[in-house]
Amino acid sequence: MLNVYALPTLVAPEALAGGTAVVIDVLRASTTIVYALEAGATQVIPCLEVEDARAAAAGLPPGEVVLGGERRGLPIDGFDLGNSPAEYTPDRVGGRTVVFTTTNGTRAILGCRSADRVLIGAFANASAVCRQLAGIERIHLVCAGTDGEFSRDDVLLAGLLVERIVRQVGVPYQLNAQALTARKNWRSSLALPLALGAEPLEPEVLARELRKSAGGRNLTALGLEDDILTAAQIDRARGVPELDARTFRIRLAP
Repeated sequence: MLNVYALPTLVAPEALAGGTAVVIDVLRASTTIVYALEAGATQVIPCLEVEDARAAAAGLPPGEVVLGGERRGLPIDGFDLGNSPAEYTPDRVGGRTVVFTTTNGTRAILGCRSADRVLIGAFANASAVCRQLAGIERIHLVCAGTDGEFSRDDVLLAGLLVERIVRQVGVPYQLNAQALTARKNWRSSLALPLALGAEPLEPEVLARELRKSAGGRNLTALGLEDDILTAAQIDRARGVPELDARTFRIRLAP
């Protein structure tokens, strides 16, 4: 079974039990989490509300925590970092805990905690996610969306993952309707050799498609278009963040 959900509200939490969920928020939370852990952050603590994040940070040793996140796409007053992936460099987050809250992504992550495993997916770690999913029988790709509406950037990544899983893993998955639609969207958005991975996909080519999404339009309006190109760098990272549902900590999966 390989399911895609264009929004977290389209799947009941109990339906995720017994499977592996991959949370997708390309622009930008899942991409930022991938970048943070790739840069050497020890863990990411996802929080629903700004005050939850402040409280979590206050309970950690000074100098060992970085507060990051956004509201309405912009950095939160008093936080160390926003939600731009490129901000999360080794100098800023290496060896530290990132306490993180965003409008859509962190809510989607915490909403999936009834799954047996919760992974974080982005274009930046797409191949690594596929390797983690090898042999998994029940897969749920859960898109965060933008302000309660589906966002094409998330659906495109879901389509890429469906395409790669079906073609490379070799398991005869049953796809739900949204998985079929996501795969079709991915294939129709790019020239077929690119969509099938037969040719390298340049970041600018993918970024052109991401700019058309709700999330892409929002970032462009905010003057944060560089984040779109950053998110379009396929397979930049080798690790896959995974949520520990008992502690609500995100660390790199083994």
